[in-house]
Amino acid sequence: MSVRKNSEIDSIQGDEATSIKQYFHPHNTLNGINYSLAQFALEPGKRSKLHKIKSSEIYYILEGNARLKVDDDAITLGKDDSVFVAPNSVQLIENTGREILRFLCIVEPAWKASDETILE
Repeated sequence: MSVRKNSEIDSIQGDEATSIKQYFHPHNTLNGINYSLAQFALEPGKRSKLHKIKSSEIYYILEGNARLKVDDDAITLGKDDSVFVAPNSVQLIENTGREILRFLCIVEPAWKASDETILE
């Protein structure tokens, strides 16, 4: 069993105006998993950079309101909403609320910097 306590995980600054806590990744988990799970925090009025990733992703909104653009579509998301994003989709997420947007992102196979392309 691997236990990761939120209070014991340091945040890192992402390249996309986000604060990130990496919970599970093949590099920090003994179970041999093939996915990664991270929590992101995004300040009001901020957005990630337009990007694409070779892996599939699931976003799960913990707190706040967001607008997620995926290819030519856009969707409004709020607390407890989730969405699947197919591999190689052009995407960005923006905080449309007045509080910090917190969301989980599950990436499968696990996120690797070499699999992500920033498009702006």
